[in-house]
Formats: sequence, structure tokens, C-alpha cells
Amino acid sequence: MAKGSDLTIYAYRRENNRVGVRNHVVILPVDDISNAACEAVANNVKGTLVIPHAYGRLQFGEDLDLHFRTMIGTGANPNVAAVVVIGIEPSWTNRLANGIRATGKPVAEFSIEQNGDLETIRTASWAAKEFIHKTSEYQREKCLINELWISTKCGESDTTTGLGSCPAVGNMYDKLLPKGITGFFGETSEITGAEHICQKRAINEEVGARWYDMWKAYQDQVIFAHQTDDLSDSQPTKGNIEGGLTTIEEKALGNLEKIGRTSKYIDILDPAESPKSGAGLYFMDSSSAAAECVTLMAAGGAVIHTFPTGQGNVVGNPIVPVIKITANPRTVRTMGEHIDIDVSGILRREQTIDEAGNQLIDMIRRTANGRQTAAEALGHREFSMTKLYRSA
Repeated sequence: MAKGSDLTIYAYRRENNRVGVRNHVVILPVDDISNAACEAVANNVKGTLVIPHAYGRLQFGEDLDLHFRTMIGTGANPNVAAVVVIGIEPSWTNRLANGIRATGKPVAEFSIEQNGDLETIRTASWAAKEFIHKTSEYQREKCLINELWISTKCGESDTTTGLGSCPAVGNMYDKLLPKGITGFFGETSEITGAEHICQKRAINEEVGARWYDMWKAYQDQVIFAHQTDDLSDSQPTKGNIEGGLTTIEEKALGNLEKIGRTSKYIDILDPAESPKSGAGLYFMDSSSAAAECVTLMAAGGAVIHTFPTGQGNVVGNPIVPVIKITANPRTVRTMGEHIDIDVSGILRREQTIDEAGNQLIDMIRRTANGRQTAAEALGHREFSMTKLYRSA
């Protein structure tokens, strides 16, 4: 494993002492009808990043709480240097802006009601331009790799995922969690069939029991309440089946390879919730859908996402670099532009899982230092909100 200077990175230290690996100025709409104004501001001020989405009107209860937790978490992520918030009316706009301000980073807020699009775009564009000037002078500084928050999910899994790319991620966690990083894994429905194993990977029986209750609630209230046939013809996916994973149990066992051999999760998180129990591994209650899951983990505070794939998955994220790892030689050949790390040598017995884990650690360090991932270079900025139920 890398030692000494190889365990240092060059990153941006934010006002709340969290470490980010990107330096985005984000234009963030509170609601779907503010997307156009936000996109106009981003068009006016180059170097900004707009994150349009489909929700934010007439949501209520737990669904509204999740909406704000996701949006505040997105703006609060350490990869974001400053935020311009635009909403249709002032109270929810202020709620989102104040949630992000709690980190200490620069935030400006604007409401369209009684101002109109044109005036809102004008004033917000001035604020965005000032943020670009200010944040473009921020400098990376030397940090320890253990200050990173790293998340993971797999996608388009096949037999090579459980044999190669997921174990490579697990090996990384086994090495870096003892150094002090914070890690996330999730995909609640995809643990089905291996729930007894996952429960035992908790730090103690109390956390394991809470995890099982969370998993069972997802099964009963989401899957079984709405299923049509075997997880609604969704788990495993058509791509999983083509890749040789014919049951959810097979998929679940491969999924759990992502947390290695010695790592134990110390707590469980609601969707988009930020860890409160210190450094360590966390399970986030989350969808297995790629863009949704990465969005939730980014909102929880992860600054780098590791993504093992078998058949090939193209997903990225607006604010968090997504590192793609595959052990499938066909995917390397046919979708190589989407892959950051080729660990197919594991299947040919030319590479050990231990070596693959070190390869991933090196790529995490390089990504933290500024290397763009394949998803970033190809413009993949998928942002998908999780919605719990219909709006009022």
C-alpha cells in the first residue's frame, strides 16, 4: 500500500474545515420553475455550474424534508466553493440558502416573485461573477488522504463485478478506513438475499438491529407494497442478467464485496443525511438507481465516488468526480472511454485484489489532486432527486 507522501493530497480546505477536491460555483434552483433563470445566469457567467432538477413545488412532510436535505447537502458539499440560490418565492429560498450558509461558504439568494426573471437573472449574474472572481483565487493545500469522504455504489453489475471490481473497492476501504477516512455504501434493495451477512458487518448488535429494521421497512413499504413480479422486474436488471447474475441473491453477494473483509459500518444514514458519528463506514438508505444513489451520497458529503461496473455504466455527477472501475475485458474494449481503472487482470490472474486496491487508492489520490475522471471529461453530470410520494 502507498505510504508517506503518497497518502497526502492537494485539495481545497473549506470554511468548516472539510476538504473538497473540486472548486465549483453552483447556481442552484430551489424548485423546477426556477431552472430557466438559473440556466440563464450560468450562460451569462462562464465557469459556473447550474444544477436543474424536476421538483420543489407542493411537496410536503417527509418528502419535503428529503428535498431540502438533498438540495442543502448539494450546496454544502466541500467540492462547492460558493452558491447562488434562486427560487420562485423568498421563504423556501431562504431556507435553502441558510442551510448552505451554515458551512460558512459564500451564498447569495434571489427570489423571482415580485422581481421577474429578467431582474433576478441580472442581479444573480452579478453575484455569480463576483463568486467566480473570489473562488478562482482559492489555492489547493496539502492535506491527508484520511480527510476525504468517499462513497461507493456499483452499476450494471455482472459476474466480473463481484469477482474483481467490487473486491478492489473493498480492499481500498479495508486499507483507508483504519487511516481515518469516512466512507459510504448503500443500495438498500440490492442487499436482499445477503441481509443476514450485512447485518453482521455492523460495528455492534445495536447498529445491526437498526440496519435490519431499515432494510425490512424498505422491503415491506416500498418493494412488497408495489411489486409486480420478483422486485418488479427491476432487480436484477436486464443488464445484470445478461452478465450472468440471474438472481438478486447473486447480485447482493457481489455488492457486499465493496466493503472488503475487515471493514464494519458504524452507523446508518437516512437518504442524503450527513454522518454525525465521526470517521468510519456508513450505510445510507438509498435507491440502487445509479444517478439517484450518487446524488444522495454527494448530498451526504462524499467528495469522491468509486463506481465498480461490469457491463459498463456511464453515470457521473455535477459536483462529485465518479471513478469507474471494471474487471470486464469486453467493457474495457467496447466502453473504454468510460473506464478510469482496468482491473481485468484479476480474472486473468495477472493482478491480485491487493494490487487492484492499491491501484484504486492511487487513482483516488490523483483525482483528489485534480485529475478529471472519465465521467467528468465526457460531460456526465447526472443529478436525480429521490421523491417519496406524489406532491399535493
